[in-house]
Amino acid sequence: MDMKLELVMVPVTDVDRAKEFYVKVGFVADHDQTVSEEIRFVQLTPPGSGCSIAIGRGLTEMAPGSLDNLQMVIADADATLADLRSRGVEAEGVDEQAWGRFVSFADPDGNRWALQELPDYSKQG
Repeated sequence: MDMKLELVMVPVTDVDRAKEFYVKVGFVADHDQTVSEEIRFVQLTPPGSGCSIAIGRGLTEMAPGSLDNLQMVIADADATLADLRSRGVEAEGVDEQAWGRFVSFADPDGNRWALQELPDYSKQG
């Protein structure tokens, strides 16, 4: 039985501000639907990802900024850090660990992201 993670709710206080931030990071805005006064659904997808995030109103009871260490895999930590900073994103890195090289950033509410360049296991003996 296959199971695919395709959508993660990210709790935010200001939907428009968060949408603008994630588009600046490079996410694609797939949907923005106001269902009612209480419900607004915005879906954004990181480039190359099979999993999207959703921000909005009336979608989750999680407190804004409560997600810590959402993680994505990237090809090149140095290039990603340079790209994010060129877009005006306050990104930190590159943090060198035995299990990868990391770049990190937080959205305006404080939801934190880690971007991991995986180690090249073919070079380890």
